[in-house]
Amino acid sequence: MNLLAAERIKLLSTRSPWWCAALAVALVAGVTGLAVATGEVSAGPVPPGFAAFVLQAGMVVVMVMATLSVTTEYRFGTLRTTFQAAPRRAAVLLAKTAVAAVAAGVVGLAAAGAAWVTTWVLRPAMVTPRDTEAAWRAVAGAGPAFAVAAVLAVAVGVLLRQSAGAVALLLVWALLAEPLLGQLPAVGEHLAGWLPFANLTGFLAGGTPFGPWGSLGYATALAGALLTAALLVAARRDA
Repeated sequence: MNLLAAERIKLLSTRSPWWCAALAVALVAGVTGLAVATGEVSAGPVPPGFAAFVLQAGMVVVMVMATLSVTTEYRFGTLRTTFQAAPRRAAVLLAKTAVAAVAAGVVGLAAAGAAWVTTWVLRPAMVTPRDTEAAWRAVAGAGPAFAVAAVLAVAVGVLLRQSAGAVALLLVWALLAEPLLGQLPAVGEHLAGWLPFANLTGFLAGGTPFGPWGSLGYATALAGALLTAALLVAARRDA
């Protein structure tokens, strides 16, 4: 509990996470409002696929926040001091991951809620009634999806320890590599079902071989495996 409290204080006492959270919410709400106001979204309930696409933009910002929460400490050497005070490195990094995941989940819920409110204000007829599991998942599902993305981001940050490299890898993989792999002739359609961010999007919008909840479970398992590898590497090398 002391480690969790310390990591919460470290995360919330700097301006960067607050700016990232505000940017994620504003970006999701702004893109949604622009698309709804200009008629880019067809009449009727907001398509889950569109909602997932917009939320992915906010997810990228949250991943940057989660990555910087660990790489910045490596850069300035504050994590070395933390390891001296708490020699169990795995416990320290797990506490950091938990705090980042909870913060990301809260931002995800706020962003999805802001997008829903924006749609309701601009064009009330387009708001999906909250009476189906898919409709609830398209909004409330942003919380767990953002949290899993944050775990992936922290794991990459621990492995690379450099802000520029970790952020670049995450952005290139999420925004460029996965879409390109999904478009490969013959194998792209089958390969897309095994990619982490494609499964997170599939959890929000459906359309994956595992089904919505299976996609979330698969992405969570991948994030857990990558975090485990990061913890093992962190325990064996110099801080």
